Amino acid sequence: MKHIDEFRNKGLVKNLINKIEKISHYEVSIMEVCGGHTWAIQKFGIPSLLPETIKLMSGPGCPVCVTSKSFIDHAVAYSRLNNTIITTFGDLIKVPGSTSSLEKEKSKGADIRIVFSVLDALKIAENNPQKKIIFLGVGFETTAPGTAAGIINADKKNIDNFFILSSHKIMPPAMSALIDEGVKINGYIAPGHVSTITGSSIYQGIPQNYNVGCVISGFEPVDILQSIYMLLMQIYNEDFKVEIQYTRAVKPEGNVIAQQAINEVFTLADDWWRGFGIIPASGLILNSKYSRFDAATMISVEVEKTIEEKGCICGEILKGLKKPKDCKLFGTVCTSTNPVGACMVSHEGSCNAYFRFNS
Repeated sequence: MKHIDEFRNKGLVKNLINKIEKISHYEVSIMEVCGGHTWAIQKFGIPSLLPETIKLMSGPGCPVCVTSKSFIDHAVAYSRLNNTIITTFGDLIKVPGSTSSLEKEKSKGADIRIVFSVLDALKIAENNPQKKIIFLGVGFETTAPGTAAGIINADKKNIDNFFILSSHKIMPPAMSALIDEGVKINGYIAPGHVSTITGSSIYQGIPQNYNVGCVISGFEPVDILQSIYMLLMQIYNEDFKVEIQYTRAVKPEGNVIAQQAINEVFTLADDWWRGFGIIPASGLILNSKYSRFDAATMISVEVEKTIEEKGCICGEILKGLKKPKDCKLFGTVCTSTNPVGACMVSHEGSCNAYFRFNS
């Protein structure tokens, strides 16, 4: 099957639902840890197609959502410096910090520019040699290679006014942390985009250490339902492993060139995740070879004390313990046009997806 319509074929969907129903003998909890999957599951109404015995949970798959408020506060503080240009992807603009956001600072005159890649930010640095250009590096293994490529290019071109503020993270430690904290998870729908970079081996510790299977899934209804069926078969047969459903995009070895770029530029470090706190060896920071491009090290700035929003349960939602509609702010105070918490800001956030498709 090569076309999108074929992955939305009603006959295939009904066939998969029948297969799922035949082996759904007891309650299982399946979690997706990819914002794209969260969006697709809600958009296509996947939960309504499944037996009541199958509980779908949304995990920490949205990189903007798990990013700390202190990171936003740090970016806001940088935006207030003279001769400084902040470059960022668009979904970070509206994320609320403690007392402000990049959107608010931009409205006050701060030079904050939305870019589509780190190379756009690098071009801005070349065109503005008298200013400091800071790129906000946010995302999992999917976006980390792009940031790494920007750093490598800056090094080759001897561009000394280009900096990264990194909040890049890797997914497997969070998947392990959830199980370690006692969250009931019988299977993971593993992220598709991340896996195009990493391949499948990074998830091996999940079935080996926890007897919890992982299936790397695509994003269409047939993809997701087939992945759920594959997980149920693992559970039914007590044969827990890592499988690739999304074979048209994901290879076991992943993208080796992208992996090399990450390994060239970054090193692992402990990092803070919303809802979790510090997860050991879950973040990516610039290594000593490229530390001169690290904004946090090279550019001093006073950052305000972090204040978490009251009433927001984004942290519990990211751990699958709560649904967006369990939040008292959801759909009233907190909407897609007036987001209070990070889970409502990004299109990959659970609250945003629920608001658009379940309100």
